[in-house]
Amino acid sequence: MRAEEAIDELNRSIVGAWKDINEGCLQATEEEKPLVMRILNLSRVIQVLYSHSDAYTNSGGPTKDYIAALLCNPIMLPSP
Repeated sequence: MRAEEAIDELNRSIVGAWKDINEGCLQATEEEKPLVMRILNLSRVIQVLYSHSDAYTNSGGPTKDYIAALLCNPIMLPSP
């Protein structure tokens, strides 16, 4: 039971951190936006790598597919 409580508390902390990050993004001035976007993108990467397991250390599974999709199969956007 203690492990479940710890996991629930960590999940609440994660939700709170995302709220803080989103609030920071919304309140950022034009000068702050480049830094805030880097923080946001780093947070996104960490969320992907560590949400279910340690996909950074064990990068042979989904992480390898994510990187291949990003670098080898880019999404072509229509030009404006």
